[in-house]
Amino acid sequence: MKTRFDFGRFRCAIFDLDGTLLNSTDVWAKVDIDFLGKRNIEVPEDFIRKIKTHNFATGSKYVIERFNLDEKPEDIAKEWFDMAVQAYADDIDLKPGAADFLENLRQKGYKICIATASDRELYEACLKRNKIFDYFDNFTQSDEVERGKGFPDVYELAAKKCGFGADECVVFEDVYEAVCGAVNGDFYTVAVKDDASNGDIEKIKEKCNLFINDYYDLL
Repeated sequence: MKTRFDFGRFRCAIFDLDGTLLNSTDVWAKVDIDFLGKRNIEVPEDFIRKIKTHNFATGSKYVIERFNLDEKPEDIAKEWFDMAVQAYADDIDLKPGAADFLENLRQKGYKICIATASDRELYEACLKRNKIFDYFDNFTQSDEVERGKGFPDVYELAAKKCGFGADECVVFEDVYEAVCGAVNGDFYTVAVKDDASNGDIEKIKEKCNLFINDYYDLL
């Protein structure tokens, strides 16, 4: 199904990575399951969705508080990184139609940037291997701002780096909390279907400006 999208309305596209441009949901689900499993903790139904809005620093603190762990945040962050680095370097691919859509945006003169909770040491190799790294004008990580992706801060900073206000930008996200953060910052927000967010799909559709199953819907 083709979905109507007004390319002429915006000048800048801001993309999340995990679950939005990258097919990395299964990787992080395995990391989360293995991490909690080693501590004999059953994975709560909402955990994978909630942890996706965090970076390593805030996520490690979140799990310590949620599960009352007697561990250091930096040790947890390193464990996560070590579990994920090989998958990003060798295995993770793109969401369907992502590369073609990025090329379409570039042909139309868009500035294209990333707003992610991921660590650049992880995603840079993945973007280069998938031959899309050079599409992006800048990269913004959520550890550059005070608040996480439930707030508009990271999108505002990404837009500022490109020299645009919210009204000139479109944000692409997959998680309900992140969609809310972008919408609450007055960004036109396109929600991209991802299996990790299936439990929130109706809420996401209600909150976002446009919902797509994959990027072929916009081509």
